Amino acid sequence: MRMNHKRLSVAAGLMVSMVALTSCAGTAADPAATIDTDLGIGAIDLSGVCPATVVIQTDWNPESEHGHLYQMLGSDYTIDSNNKSVSGPLLASGEYTGVNVEVRSGGPAIGFSTVPAQMYTDDTITLGYTNTDEAVQLSADMPTTAVFAPLEKNPQMIMWDPETYPDVKTIADLGDTDAIVRYFGGSAWMEYLVDQGVLSADQTDGSYDGTPGNFVAAGGADAQQGFASAEPYVYENEVSAWGKPVAYQLIADTGWKIYQAALAVRTGELEDLSPCLEQLVPVMQQAEVDFFADSAATEALIIKLVEEFDTGWVYSKGVATYSVESMLADGIVSNGDNATLGDFNAERVSEIFDVAVPLFTGLGTVPAEGLTAEDLYTNDFIDDTIGLK
Repeated sequence: MRMNHKRLSVAAGLMVSMVALTSCAGTAADPAATIDTDLGIGAIDLSGVCPATVVIQTDWNPESEHGHLYQMLGSDYTIDSNNKSVSGPLLASGEYTGVNVEVRSGGPAIGFSTVPAQMYTDDTITLGYTNTDEAVQLSADMPTTAVFAPLEKNPQMIMWDPETYPDVKTIADLGDTDAIVRYFGGSAWMEYLVDQGVLSADQTDGSYDGTPGNFVAAGGADAQQGFASAEPYVYENEVSAWGKPVAYQLIADTGWKIYQAALAVRTGELEDLSPCLEQLVPVMQQAEVDFFADSAATEALIIKLVEEFDTGWVYSKGVATYSVESMLADGIVSNGDNATLGDFNAERVSEIFDVAVPLFTGLGTVPAEGLTAEDLYTNDFIDDTIGLK
């Protein structure tokens, strides 16, 4: 099972202390090192404006949700199993851009740290996955600015057994039952659901550990958090003790509409990186379009990386393919309310900001003084002509 490493709680204060005590020296191979290639630079040349190696920190082991990043690698790549990373020439629709890209795994590879904490520990990272609520919570000590949103909706969901609860269609319906809802303790979205009265505090259980044992043992009586892009397939096809469908609703559809795993930079470096981002962000947009048009080769690379990294994370071809299909079917990846992939909706960010600031203040992690919703993101580098067809 995928463990939800994206937990937001008062424990973030400990991360701040850890960052302050940790050296900013790079922990992986020198990102300035070049990869030998005979490729000629194509239509997009990033060599004059971007770092020699664009380092991207993800939030978990390789998976299809990260396909837009691995799509930028061709066949000439180097796998670093020790540091759980892969690097190679950065390609734009198959053409070399003059720089390299290194994609680093998160989760167990970075001690389950948040990505912003890792970015402020290791200054060789160019961009990292950051959630909107996370950006608010950590803004006082680790400010980030998101520049590209590969996921239109957060794939996190709550799932239940449709046989046990045939009348339950939404998470709010679960609130009208006696179901225990198991989740990772400290999750900000659960604080939101309880605060909004969607679920009651006495039916929530923060003991979920990412494994299926308790859900299966409950025989369908309990509900559980998960990822809509993975668990429904896994529980039906790969958890033999369950082996049947689950029903679910996305947490995003309850009103907690964060941008999950948005590509962000350290806010203080936004201006200096702008010449790079002006050309790089459209490359990332197009890479995502290309991935969802034909994901087979990149899925194979993702599965290979999981095997090479050998972290205990299991990821089958079936899950990889289901993830691609479900992300499109559930609107997890889409153009949103326009024809553009990866842009941020100002009203949506403002709405989550207005909820998140008092929530985190109440939890003891006060956001930066004077922070505004507009500080969290920018659409300046988005090419509004690039979108899913």
